[in-house]
Amino acid sequence: MKLLFCCLLVHLSVTIAFAQPGYRPVDQGSSVKFRIKNFGFNSEGSFTGLQGRIGFDPRDLSKASFDVSVEAASVNSDNNMRDNHLRKEEYFDVQNHPRISFVSTAVKAGDKADGYVMTGHLTIKGTTRDISFPFTVTAQDSGCTFKGEFTINRKDFKVGGSSTLSNSLTVQLSVFGRKE
Repeated sequence: MKLLFCCLLVHLSVTIAFAQPGYRPVDQGSSVKFRIKNFGFNSEGSFTGLQGRIGFDPRDLSKASFDVSVEAASVNSDNNMRDNHLRKEEYFDVQNHPRISFVSTAVKAGDKADGYVMTGHLTIKGTTRDISFPFTVTAQDSGCTFKGEFTINRKDFKVGGSSTLSNSLTVQLSVFGRKE
């Protein structure tokens, strides 16, 4: 029995010692912004309510994992009337789809020395699409900041029907992950 206990303890110690450093995404120090043209003019907004877990060690990218989401109802374009409209079924349908999420499937080194490329599943309004985008990491005492940008076609996610909106929507991420 002691031998079994000792083996289990050693296994757990090794697993913990070699696990990816864990981070919890938090709103404080983070920004999730979007930009889209409406009537030919840039319209911007943001989301809050970050949740999830990030596992990242630049020395072992094969084990990197990002499982992060924002609260869809937190959409903020600095116009309450527009924000209420964006929360409705035609746009983000927050009643039935309260979170917008991203789950990574791979992380690899990028072209730049401090850059990486992430691939994964983006889910908006119950529709999931594969995306890939470059990002950087900046270490801080209490965690890391992960910055990246990608562009999606809003119609791929059944968001909005207006012909005045561009189909192309750009998302800018600066996510602070606090060390767990």
